[in-house]
Amino acid sequence: MFVGTRRRIVSMWFPRLPSDRVLRLRPVEGPFALTLRLNNAGQIHCLNPAAEAGGLHRGMPLSEARAFCPALQSAPADPAQEARMLGILRRWATRYCPWVGTEGKDGLTLDITGAAHLWGDEPAMLADMQARLERAGFGVRIGLADTRGAAWALARHGGGIAAPGESLAALAALPVAGLRLDEDTSIALQRLGLRTIGALAGASRGPLARRFGPELLRRLDQATGAQCESITPLADPPHYAARLTLPEPIGLTADVMAGTARLLEALCGRLRAQESGARALRLSLRRVDRQSLSVDLRLATAMRDPARILPLFARGVEGADAGFGIDQLRLEATRVEPLPIRQAGPVSEAPDRLDDLITRIGTRIGLDNILRFLPADSHIPERSFVMVPAAGTKACDGWHAPRPRPLRLFPPEPISGHGAAPPARFRWRRMRLTTARATGPERIAPEWWVEDDNWRSGLRDYWRVETHQGRRLWLFHTPQNPGWFVQGEFA
Repeated sequence: MFVGTRRRIVSMWFPRLPSDRVLRLRPVEGPFALTLRLNNAGQIHCLNPAAEAGGLHRGMPLSEARAFCPALQSAPADPAQEARMLGILRRWATRYCPWVGTEGKDGLTLDITGAAHLWGDEPAMLADMQARLERAGFGVRIGLADTRGAAWALARHGGGIAAPGESLAALAALPVAGLRLDEDTSIALQRLGLRTIGALAGASRGPLARRFGPELLRRLDQATGAQCESITPLADPPHYAARLTLPEPIGLTADVMAGTARLLEALCGRLRAQESGARALRLSLRRVDRQSLSVDLRLATAMRDPARILPLFARGVEGADAGFGIDQLRLEATRVEPLPIRQAGPVSEAPDRLDDLITRIGTRIGLDNILRFLPADSHIPERSFVMVPAAGTKACDGWHAPRPRPLRLFPPEPISGHGAAPPARFRWRRMRLTTARATGPERIAPEWWVEDDNWRSGLRDYWRVETHQGRRLWLFHTPQNPGWFVQGEFA
């Protein structure tokens, strides 16, 4: 802030940001609304001017809205994308000043102190903001005043510019809701006859403080400038990328790998400073003919060790066509995960060889094709495990099965047998087997809340059977529908 210069604050309000985000990409003629599912029913989240003209409003049940407006078109809302769009608008607003912060879910606050002269004057600056946003498809209302509270009130309840030092005069005719009060407080003030900010400012402060607490007077003082209110700009997220421009083109694999090593040192240094690790990297190679080649690398776990990552690029770099030479290399971490600093020691500092092996194999066949078994919360043998990608998951070292389970599990295969005890002799897979020892039974009941055709026979009594021929099998008997089956084999 310049010494002796009065602060000037701009408040931008996007009253229809969610619907503008959708309609600017896919325009719709007529009434349109975005909906959210709350309490098992659809409600209107945001709507365009045509829908508002039809008598619809936010929070209205979707079924009621369709009854009022049969021509209404709707789409599901996406709050995550709305927040992302507000972040994009915040970054765009830094073209006017460096101090830009968000205001709720649909507004921005800018401290333009000492920056308006770059656009001529304040009205010209606001006109440029308005024109650019409307051209991009966003409806916006803008207020400018000495304080954040006054600019907020002007943007949402009046618009325009408050002259320096005249914040209270500009706010006098606006409703008390412009002081960023909750709805109950605003209604209570209106019932007392204090409907405008000017009437509230002229009332006795003692009774107001006793009845409504210090928050009401704090908001009033912030709007009029009697109490300071700061603007904290949001920091841009760290960008993990490094670029190397070469004075002479290169084409040898060794030279490209050497340049990649330099980029990795810089990139991993940034990751280490942020206690993060890369899960996906992209090496872009620009040739002298201005064509670009990309070498993508996905890692089994978050890494920031250049010595471990560099050899994994060798296969992709060897297959790249350098043409008449490469004059620029760019390395970017396209996916980053937290990787806190660990205690130094011979175990923690040793490279994880399994993760490196998974990554090396994944560069050839794809990480999604490398799977591992993990236990699942079910006592049904077929559903007691799941297969998940090995990359990014860890084995459950502390998990133990309550009962022994076979190494191989397959669909039940019927065998001949009678009674509740395992058969002394039976034929399985063209082999004649003789029971030497049987352990059991272990009764497993079906999960009635899960539809499974394989368990329609009811209860199962499982036995571990050792045969004289050396086979160790897992048999079960179905007492409700008598029959014997083989479902697994122990090692």
